[in-house]
Amino acid sequence: MPFPEVETQTQEFPTFKKKPKNKPDAWTILKHVALFIATFASVTFVGMFFWVGQTAGVESYWEMWPEGALFASLLLAFLATHEFGHYFAAVYHNVKVTLPYFIPIPIGIGTMGAVIKIEEQIQETKKLFDIGIAGPIAGFVVSLIVLLYGFATLPEPSFIENFAGHEAVISHVQETGTYPETAPEIENAPEGSTIMLGNTLLYSLLASFFNDVPPMYEMYHYPFLFAGWLGLFFTALNLTPIGQLDGGHILYSLIGFKKHRTVARICFGFIATLGGLEAIPFLFININGWYPGYGFLSVLLWAFILLFLFRKALFKDHVWIAPMWAVSLITSVGYLYFTNGFAQAGSLIWVFWSFFLVYFVKMEHPPVLFERPLTPWRKRLGWISMVVFVLCISPTPIYFVN
Repeated sequence: MPFPEVETQTQEFPTFKKKPKNKPDAWTILKHVALFIATFASVTFVGMFFWVGQTAGVESYWEMWPEGALFASLLLAFLATHEFGHYFAAVYHNVKVTLPYFIPIPIGIGTMGAVIKIEEQIQETKKLFDIGIAGPIAGFVVSLIVLLYGFATLPEPSFIENFAGHEAVISHVQETGTYPETAPEIENAPEGSTIMLGNTLLYSLLASFFNDVPPMYEMYHYPFLFAGWLGLFFTALNLTPIGQLDGGHILYSLIGFKKHRTVARICFGFIATLGGLEAIPFLFININGWYPGYGFLSVLLWAFILLFLFRKALFKDHVWIAPMWAVSLITSVGYLYFTNGFAQAGSLIWVFWSFFLVYFVKMEHPPVLFERPLTPWRKRLGWISMVVFVLCISPTPIYFVN
C-alpha cells in the first residue's frame, strides 16, 4: 500500500549575526585619548632634556621642544601601530578588547609602553595567532620605515657639535671628519658616564649600507635612529616566545602546548643568563664599594636569586631547575671572567624582564579550546616573526662604559 503524499513545509530559521563587542563609549575614548596626550607630553619632556634635544647654544630649554616632540611622535607612532594592530585583529574576530592604554612615566624614555586587554578567552588557534602577530608585524614595519628614513637622511658627523658635553667627540670629528670608532677613545669622561646602546643584527646590517652612521654611544641623539632602534627592540621583547606575550601566542599556535612549554623554558634560561651578565657586575661594583675585596659575594648572591627565579618559573620541577641553574650561572660567570666584565655596569633590563616574565607573564601558555592547524601562509608568517625576534634582540641593550 503506497504511503499517502504528505505536504511538507521547510521551516526557515532566522540567522543571527554576532553582536559586535567593541563599541567604546565617549567617556572611554576620552580616557584613552587623555592617556595618549599625557604620554606624548612625557616622552617629549624626556626627549628634549635627556636624549635628542640640541643643547649647545640654546638660550632656553623650550627651544629644544621640537626635537623632543619629533622623538615622541616617532616613538608613539610605533607604539600606537603595534597596539592597534592587536586591537583591529581582535575586532575583526569579534573578540572583546579594550582600546590601547598608553603609560606615561617622566623618566627613562618617557613611557612604559602601551597595552591592550583582551577581555575574554580566545578559544581558537587561528584567532589567537592573528591577534598575537598583528601587533608585532605592524610595529616592525613602522620601525623599519623610521629607521631607513633616519639612515637615508643622516647629517654629517659635525651634527654632534649641536650637543653640549661632547667636547672630546667634537674635537675628534673636527680633526678627522669622522666619529671615534669606539667609546674608550673619548677622553676625560667620568667613569660610567658614556651610554652605549646595544647593536642588533638587523640594525648593523642596515647601517652597513649608509655613510656617516653615528656610533652606538652617540646614536640616541638622532630621533629617527633612536626611535627606530627602540621600536625594533620592543618588537623583539614582545616576540619573546614565552607565556602570553605576542611571541608566546604565535609559537603556541605553531607548535602546540607541549613543544611550546619546552621552548619557553629554554628561552627563559637564556634570558636569565643575560640577566646574570647585568646583575653580577652591578652587585660586584656595589659590594666592592661597601666592603672592598668582597666583590666575589656578588656571584653567590646572584646564584640564590637565580635559583629562586627558576623554582618559581618552572613550578619546582627540579629535573629542569638543576641543569638550567648550573648552565646559566656558569655561562654568566665564565663570560664575565674571560671578558673582564665584572666592573662594567649594565642597565638591569634583563633582570627586570626575568622577574616580569615569572610574575606577570608566566612560562606556559594556557591551552586553547580548539587547536586547529594554521594555514600555510600563517605558518610562514609565524616563522618569519621568530626570525625577526632573533634579528632585533640585543644581548646588551643599554650599558655604561668609561
